Amino acid sequence: MKKTNYNLLLSRSIMETSELLDKKEVSSVELTGLVLEQIKEKDKDIKAFITVSGKEALEQAKESDKRISNGKRLSKIDGVPISLKDNILTKNIKTTAGSKMLEDFVPAFDATIVERLKSAGAIIIGKTNLDAWAHGASTENSDFFTTHNPYDLERVPGGSSGGSCAAVASNMGFASVGTDTGGSIRQPAGFCSVVGLKPTYGRCSRYGLVAMGSSLDQPGPITKTAEDAAMLLEIVCGDDPRDSTTVPGKKFQNPNIKCQIKSKTQMSNVKIGLPKEYFSKGLDPKVEEKVRNAVKILEGQGAKIKQISLPHTDYAVAVYYIIMPAEVSSNLARYDGIRFGFSAEKIQNSKFKIQNLLDLYNYNRAEGFGNEAKRRIMLGTYVLSAGYAEEYYKKAMQVRTLVCRDFEKAFKEVDVIITPTSPTLPFKIGERESDPLSMYLADVYTVSANIAGIPAISIPVGFVEETRKLETSQFKKHKKNTSSLPVGMQILGPQWSEELILKVANSYEQMK
Repeated sequence: MKKTNYNLLLSRSIMETSELLDKKEVSSVELTGLVLEQIKEKDKDIKAFITVSGKEALEQAKESDKRISNGKRLSKIDGVPISLKDNILTKNIKTTAGSKMLEDFVPAFDATIVERLKSAGAIIIGKTNLDAWAHGASTENSDFFTTHNPYDLERVPGGSSGGSCAAVASNMGFASVGTDTGGSIRQPAGFCSVVGLKPTYGRCSRYGLVAMGSSLDQPGPITKTAEDAAMLLEIVCGDDPRDSTTVPGKKFQNPNIKCQIKSKTQMSNVKIGLPKEYFSKGLDPKVEEKVRNAVKILEGQGAKIKQISLPHTDYAVAVYYIIMPAEVSSNLARYDGIRFGFSAEKIQNSKFKIQNLLDLYNYNRAEGFGNEAKRRIMLGTYVLSAGYAEEYYKKAMQVRTLVCRDFEKAFKEVDVIITPTSPTLPFKIGERESDPLSMYLADVYTVSANIAGIPAISIPVGFVEETRKLETSQFKKHKKNTSSLPVGMQILGPQWSEELILKVANSYEQMK
């Protein structure tokens, strides 16, 4: 294969690449080698990966090629290199959760979704960067380094699955699997012009995920197309006896999304709701224009458009930032540096004066956790404390019910809801670092889906040209005075409606 074709090959979808593997026009070892070369070339600027498991990936690829040559290919993803967010446990491969606390942690077992990916023959190319413990919307809160947006290295890729989305966007792997607690798959997918799907809560097992907010977390696929997302979802989802929140009988069957969208009439029975609360003050006009243009394309295919209201939207971020820190506080309580993780006691010539067990706990947590983790632990502990739990946590749970009812009522009027994924374009690195509230508001359009437990997908709907100041640029070698910044559109549906939102997403992709 000529080198000029490398980029074309790496830019293909999983389904297109799978066809090449079936025809033996390329081998898994060749694909994996090309991806590793791409990482070596591009990741020094983008910084998407914490760990690259090249040796293990090439061994997996050799086994895949044997299966393919013997006509025993396991699935459409058998032999295809993908990455995993580094808060998903991988046996014998370091899993850090982007935190100094777990800097050297090597799990003894795989997460359920990793078991299922390996059983399907996926090649695990490495672990991607994230905001530490998945706490953030920019990947600036990683304890190791900041990931850069492939479309403008001075801007964030979004978060917390920023490393995964940046890797897929820059062709360092054909897909990734991330986690979404308040928009952590969808928001960076929008910022990086890739597809990001948050499944219904309970659709995919959380066993083997480093827990953030246990009533909100859900793993999901990050891909280049809706069809790829459907295929990956079919592999990773399903009941798991090790996770009591998974729901039996809800196995997603890939309905071959692409084949079902054959003509404009396929959208003629779909009613799309546009919530007025999401198209109001605070939304960048350039983002709104791209989303409304995408809606017009769907309307041109026969979809019916209706303005709706989700009246408790304004409370969603406040509710989320009470419930989520409360669960964070509980989940991070286990990291004390005793069984595993950062330990002040083990530092050579320790600067810490450890006189008792409490000192050890205090030093381990003070040094092992970053500022954002500490902020969320303190906030969560406060809202759960005696005298305040009724006032804050219980009230937030009551409003959570109201948000759920808003969606239940809306889905009696419409089939799906469409919104922007983010109210803004990707912002500059450091721009919101000193203002946590403005950072939290980056999730304003995505947290409601997690609160309600419904599925949602972000798909790319175009780019906006933004002027750059070259004299202040860290990356003058690129010599561009403009950036093409991605815009994402979010499609939400009722619980267990992944098939429907994927159809709508794919319908747009086929007609844009």
